[in-house]
Amino acid sequence: MKLLGIDFGLKNIGLAIAEGFLAEPIGAVKSARAVQRVCQEQGIEKIIIGLSEGKMAQKTRAFGKRLARETGLPVEYQDETLTSEEAKELMVKIGKPKKRRQKQADAIAAALILQRYLECQNKNFQNQQSAP
Repeated sequence: MKLLGIDFGLKNIGLAIAEGFLAEPIGAVKSARAVQRVCQEQGIEKIIIGLSEGKMAQKTRAFGKRLARETGLPVEYQDETLTSEEAKELMVKIGKPKKRRQKQADAIAAALILQRYLECQNKNFQNQQSAP
């Protein structure tokens, strides 16, 4: 199944793709329409959106409902706690220039969100297999 991971932000929407067990950052876009285009072009079958807390969580859920309605794809949410900070730290560690960090950090955060989702799914599957 081909999945799209999203790090939703008010300025940028980070995107990552997974087909299998590894999430890969693909970039950042500015609008829901651009996300729809990526879904069509890439043959996405499910969307995973990082979910924070508070008011941003409400905006993220509204965005998710809109995407589900407009794409016809299932949308699930994954906790995104500290993924943006983790992505920025990775960018600093690998020496990316400050100007290029933000857009790439959004995509990397999306990949971290999607990777966490994949790991949770794998763990749930393994637990089901080992249950008597």
